[in-house]
Amino acid sequence: MYPAPGTTPVIVGVGQASDPLDSAGYRCWSSVDLAAAAGRAAIEDAAGSPGRVSAAIDVLAGVRPFELSGPVEPPLGGASNYPRAVCRRIGIDPPRAVLEMVGGQSPQHLVTEFSGRIARGECEAVLITGGEALSTEAHFATREDRPDFSDHTGGPLEDRGAGWDYYLDDNLLTHELFSAPAAYALVDTARRAALGMEPAAYRRAIGELFAPFTEVAAGNPLAAVRRAFTAEELATVTPDNRMVWSPYPRRTIAREKVNLGAAVLLMSQDAARAAGVPRERWVYLHGHADVTDLPLLERPRLDRGTAAVDAVSTALDMAGIGVDDVTTFDLYSCFAAPVFAVLDGLGLRVDDPRRFTVTGGLPFFGGPGNGYSTHAIAETVSALRVAGGGYGVVGANGGILDKYSVGIYSPDPSPWCGGDPARARALTGSAARVPGSASRRSVARHAEGPARIESYTVHHGSGGPDRGIMIGSLHADGSRFLAFLSEELAELSVREDLVGRDVVVRADGPRNVARPVV
Repeated sequence: MYPAPGTTPVIVGVGQASDPLDSAGYRCWSSVDLAAAAGRAAIEDAAGSPGRVSAAIDVLAGVRPFELSGPVEPPLGGASNYPRAVCRRIGIDPPRAVLEMVGGQSPQHLVTEFSGRIARGECEAVLITGGEALSTEAHFATREDRPDFSDHTGGPLEDRGAGWDYYLDDNLLTHELFSAPAAYALVDTARRAALGMEPAAYRRAIGELFAPFTEVAAGNPLAAVRRAFTAEELATVTPDNRMVWSPYPRRTIAREKVNLGAAVLLMSQDAARAAGVPRERWVYLHGHADVTDLPLLERPRLDRGTAAVDAVSTALDMAGIGVDDVTTFDLYSCFAAPVFAVLDGLGLRVDDPRRFTVTGGLPFFGGPGNGYSTHAIAETVSALRVAGGGYGVVGANGGILDKYSVGIYSPDPSPWCGGDPARARALTGSAARVPGSASRRSVARHAEGPARIESYTVHHGSGGPDRGIMIGSLHADGSRFLAFLSEELAELSVREDLVGRDVVVRADGPRNVARPVV
């Protein structure tokens, strides 16, 4: 049953902020400053009475910045109450302030969550905002003249915690899968092997995927890299485009050292009218989905992104449209694997003229921590307003394709649809995801004996390959495991494809190490 039209949620404002380190007008903004600047821009973008729009905001939801996402103290200090610090700079004091968990899915998840809360009458206006000053933090981290970004603003706070427990365990940490490039490289290598492609051909495929992204970034004034690259330039390993974790040359991985902020302002239709927001500013959320997959090692197929495909398909069904009806896409693109997952699942081609990004993507626009998809939503809303119609899909990814959130946006009016709980349970409770089911792979924390490599990646330093990581399966019982490659195997990977190769794995303290069969 739909709520009364007056409580239907609408996006009324979006905003973005940038403070490039190398710009003439560099202001040395903190993550709080960037989030506040984006929030003010979203309030102005609503084009209503700024005072009435600001006064209506009863929730500020903060996208968790990287400085508050890990166990290490922020190098330049940080805010003890991030959302309230942002509120103070904007000049608002809402009753509720929320700090979301980590994950690239979080911006879209927040839009969906608080749209539902508005529809149920729990709140009337919600400002979702976040910022990252990762470039500034890296630049000043060890300098004596570094700024102090500490902020001790007080006030009530709902801190949901970082939430790393879902994404990482001691097995992944011990084997360096806290490194996103290494983790995603294992997914892409598994996909390459499943397609029967040679490493060089697969790098070329990644280049063909991302070349159109660079064309979008070249025209985006907020992008970190405003230059178009050919597929060959992206795929070819050179001193300026060195291999990082195979199969990824430097230009094809997310660029996190950026200073960016973005915000989305949601209101009920009644609140929007009361604040004088013109109808032409309203954009509706027609479809949405939040889907969680099994941990990487337990998935039946390493090469697929089931959660991403389920989420996009469910959101499209809810909106009552098909992929051919979509005007714009922005698919989370920290690496190639999350984009390929959706394209493979929906039968889309890399040369689709809609291109799959509205920003330029994380390797070229920039990957501001957990907040990238806030920028994707902002650009999508702006593009749909200009077009005066159509549908925009935003796909937001967290973890190693662990969590995927999707929103489908349109200026065309639509009643709020909260989703079908039975359908949501089906997505996360299918046979492939039921604990103990035959298709859920067992995992050996400490592996011993003959095994086979299912996927691998090798890190390349200045002197060439220096360490490698693999996912394998034990011959004895088929259990999956993580292991470091021995030096011989890492060096062999330069000349030979290791997928399908038999090895011997031994536990070496807390970690596993795989060596060639003698």
